[in-house]
Amino acid sequence: MPFGCLTLGEKKDYNSPSEVTDKYDLGQIVKSEEFCEIFRAKDRNTLKMYTCKKFHKKDGRKVRKAAKNEIKILKMVKHHNILQLVDAFETKKEYFIFLELATGREVFDWILDQGYYSERDTSNVMRQVLEAVAYLHSLKIVHRNLKLENLVYFNRLKHSKIVISDFQLAKLENGLIKDPCGTPEYLAPEVVARQRYGRPVDCWAIGVIMYILLSGNPPFYDDAEEDDSDNRDKNLFLKILSGDYEFDSPYWDDISDSAKSLVASLMEVDQDQRLTAQEAIAHEWISGNAASDKNIKDGVCAQIEKNFAKAKWKVVLHMKRSNNHMCSTANKSGIMILCLCRLSLPPVCRINPQLTFIVLHYVMISLFNSVRHSPLFCCKVGLLLCLFSLRTIKNSQRSLVKLTQLYSSCHCI
Repeated sequence: MPFGCLTLGEKKDYNSPSEVTDKYDLGQIVKSEEFCEIFRAKDRNTLKMYTCKKFHKKDGRKVRKAAKNEIKILKMVKHHNILQLVDAFETKKEYFIFLELATGREVFDWILDQGYYSERDTSNVMRQVLEAVAYLHSLKIVHRNLKLENLVYFNRLKHSKIVISDFQLAKLENGLIKDPCGTPEYLAPEVVARQRYGRPVDCWAIGVIMYILLSGNPPFYDDAEEDDSDNRDKNLFLKILSGDYEFDSPYWDDISDSAKSLVASLMEVDQDQRLTAQEAIAHEWISGNAASDKNIKDGVCAQIEKNFAKAKWKVVLHMKRSNNHMCSTANKSGIMILCLCRLSLPPVCRINPQLTFIVLHYVMISLFNSVRHSPLFCCKVGLLLCLFSLRTIKNSQRSLVKLTQLYSSCHCI
C-alpha cells in the first residue's frame, strides 16, 4: 500500500487533511498517550479497520521527533510479531500513522482470564518476543521501551500471536546511544548510569518482563510513599544498578531452575556478559522442554492484582512529577486512571455498574466543563479509565486540585 507522505527530509509537499479523511473514517479517540492520540480508523474502500496514531506538531519538538522516528523505523521492519505500518501522512499540523489493528488483550489480561497458566505459556510468549527482538537487533534497531504494556495479542483467537507495538523511542544503533529513555522499572543499569548503551538494553527489559510473568512481582521496586516519588525512583535505580533482585519464596518455589537461569542471564548487570536475544532463543527453556507445565496461575494472578493495582493503577497520575503533556499546558490530552474502592461507593453503585458509570461520567464532565473527550471505561477490578483534554487546566497545581475533587466526588455521591 502506498504511503501518504513519508519523505521526512527537507522541503516537502504536505498532505491536505482531506486526503486523510477521504481515505479513512476516523472514529472517536480510544486512548491518549504521551506523544499522540489513538483512534480506530476504517478504510472507506475496503472497510478494513486499523489503528491510527495522530501526532500534533504544536505539542513540541519531542512529539514531532517521535512521529518521524516511528515512521522511519516501521518502514524498515516486517515481522509477524511486530505491529505493521499500513499508511502514513504528514499535514502541516499533524502526523497520521496507520497500523494494523490488534484486537486481542494485553498479556496481563490474558493471564487473568486463563483457567490454567504455566511456565510453558510464558515460554511461548517470551519466544515470540525474543524472535521479534532478535529480528530488530539484526537490523541494528534498539526498541528502548519494551514493557508488558507494549505486548498484545493480535486477536482473540485461542492461539493468537503476540505483537510488539510502540516504536516512538526506537533507534538505529549507529554507534552507541547515550540519551536515556524508557520506563523506569524496565531500565537497564547502563541506562540508569547514563553510560553509552545499545541492543543489550532490550534483553534486560525482556528479563524484567519474564520475571513479572513468572511471579507476578516486579524484580525491582521500592516501598516509598506514593507522594515521595524522588526517593522512590532513587532507591529503585540503586537496586537496578547493583542488580539487587531475588527469586524470593514463596513466589519462585514452583518455578524451574532453567527459568531462573534464563532470567538471570538476561538481567546480567554487565551488558557485555548479558545474553543476546538470539542466544536466549537457543536456551533450553525457550527452544527445549525445560519449561514446567505446572499450574502457577493462582500465585501469579494474586501478585499481579496486588502489585499492579497498587503500583501501576492506583491513581496513576503523579502530578508532582508530571512534566509531560498531561498537565504542563492547556489544550493537551491526557489519561487518568482511578482505582475505585468498591466498599467506598454507595451500595446502589456497588451493585449497579451501569449507574456507577453514568454518575462518574457526570462528575467528570461537571468538573472539567470544557472537556472535549471524556469517555470512561469500567474494568473488571474496579478501575475507571478517563480520557480527557485539559483545555481549562493551566498547571499541575490546579490539575491536582481538580483531580482531588473528582476522586472525592467518586466517594461521596
